[in-house]
Amino acid sequence: MGIKQRKPTNSASRFQTYLTFDEVTRDRPEKSLTRGKSSSGGRNNSGALTIWWRGGGHKRRYRSIDFKRDKHGIPASVAAIEYDPNRSARIALLHYADGEKRYILCPNGLAVGAQVMSGDKAEVNVGNALPLRLIPLGTVVHNIELKIGKGGQMVRAAGAGAQLMARDGGWAQVKLPSGEVRKVHVECYATVGQVGNLEHENVSAGKAGRTRWAGRRPHNRAVAMNPVDHPMGGGEGKTSGGRHPTTPWGVPTKGYKTRNNKRTESLIVRQRNRK
Repeated sequence: MGIKQRKPTNSASRFQTYLTFDEVTRDRPEKSLTRGKSSSGGRNNSGALTIWWRGGGHKRRYRSIDFKRDKHGIPASVAAIEYDPNRSARIALLHYADGEKRYILCPNGLAVGAQVMSGDKAEVNVGNALPLRLIPLGTVVHNIELKIGKGGQMVRAAGAGAQLMARDGGWAQVKLPSGEVRKVHVECYATVGQVGNLEHENVSAGKAGRTRWAGRRPHNRAVAMNPVDHPMGGGEGKTSGGRHPTTPWGVPTKGYKTRNNKRTESLIVRQRNRK
């Protein structure tokens, strides 16, 4: 896995970089584990635009990922490592001993032919899934559950990894990639290791068209709008806005806290933006 730089034969390729895909061992996905994926264009079920600057993009097929890792005690071998257009991480195809096939997120260091397993009897090796009560303190984990049996919801992006800091009673303290320290029940499952494809964050798109392939449309600046469209719009000539940055509806951005979830407030030991 590495980054490849294009020769600057034109202005579009001058700053483009690509991943080499050295770790990918298979071109086509497992057909039984894929399904169609429709595009919303940023609109809800009423057709109203709820997410701006989204639409278009390349056609994709969704790969069904096993975030639950609920085949406890059954060993599996890594048959292939594949590219997934729906996420930044690579995915690994597992062939279980009972004949079933499943996809999991591919952690850093997992290779074709490796053996993985989930459950209480699994060893603390890369790719194995265990409850937090059985994972040694200081271990880097990913794909962490928030509710017992629901499946991993946290730490799933390329290069992400959380560290198990402490255990107290029925709760474990996990330090997330954002710096936040959060309590998670010790019976929740997590996968050992750091998510692979570490170089993803260093890739440069290099041209506008490449972001359109990913389904991201052009984003016009607030200060370039008219006053009727945005609080920062208008003015004679170029202006910097004349006020602190806001959304089109006047809600402050850049540091303004919008979290309002008192139900889980007590589970956060340390805020992510605390110095």
